[in-house]
Amino acid sequence: MRLHSNARTCPASRRLLCARVLEQGWSLARAAEAAGVSERSACKWLGRFRREGEAGLGDRSSAPREVVNRTCGEREQLIAYLRRLRFSGPEIAETLGMPVSTVTAVLARLGLQRLPSLQPLEPANSYQRARPGELVHIDIKKLGKIGRPGHRVNGDRSTRSRHIGWEYVHVCVDDATRLAYVEVLTDEKGVTAVAFLRHAVAFFARHGIRVERVMTDNGACYRALVHALACKALGIRHLRTRPYRPRTNGKAERFIRTLLDGWAYGAVYRTSAERNATLPGWLDHYNRLRPHRAIGRKPPLSRLRELNNVAGTYT
Repeated sequence: MRLHSNARTCPASRRLLCARVLEQGWSLARAAEAAGVSERSACKWLGRFRREGEAGLGDRSSAPREVVNRTCGEREQLIAYLRRLRFSGPEIAETLGMPVSTVTAVLARLGLQRLPSLQPLEPANSYQRARPGELVHIDIKKLGKIGRPGHRVNGDRSTRSRHIGWEYVHVCVDDATRLAYVEVLTDEKGVTAVAFLRHAVAFFARHGIRVERVMTDNGACYRALVHALACKALGIRHLRTRPYRPRTNGKAERFIRTLLDGWAYGAVYRTSAERNATLPGWLDHYNRLRPHRAIGRKPPLSRLRELNNVAGTYT
């Protein structure tokens, strides 16, 4: 009986082929036909079995054992050295008198094709402040206004409401407790950012927290003179993230993801006003009830009471 065509790649079928020829007396042609392979392949597997036993019936790599024209190790090290000096592939090829394709292949093999791979990985900068208010993180997320349910609801991008404007979600998160304050505002100007900062400071004060430092990105509203004056008047030290390092303000970034998933995109809203009306309830749940993995699976207000060692309520 002829074996299934896939049996030709199965070591078990190769063992059966060899057993039929060596033990059962089958001819090579008959065993090859039964296994669904050519006589040449059957002869190859039979020869390997005689030399190596069952170990010779396993699959082997088709790559050659030796590449005659392979670039030597010293030349590869030189290519890597020039690459770490920020030479491009064509520049290395011109400097060393080599084909660009060869240099490109070597760089790919060494994992040095892209510039980020030339820089050492930055150490993890995970941290958590010990005191509530020692540092709060502020950020802004721009959300499109809702005119009618769009593609997130019905999957049809042609139904999107265009050119109806934006809303700006200003968020503030305490580093030690993850207690959060959020407002949906009409813009991200300096005056608006200052008003939000004052409201956030008052919110934390109602919970017995004095804001000492605030961290923001380098947005124009946070670089404005009015913002600097407001921080000075409130007795707050203003810290800004390093350029192109959004993870420095990662707690605000992570909170925004949670906010979008749970509130902004967590339900179907007919209008922006309907969406905004649900924000206080969602925020209350986040601060009062939602466990937070980074603070021992406790809600932010429970963590605040733990750090302050006093009873408190969220209003």
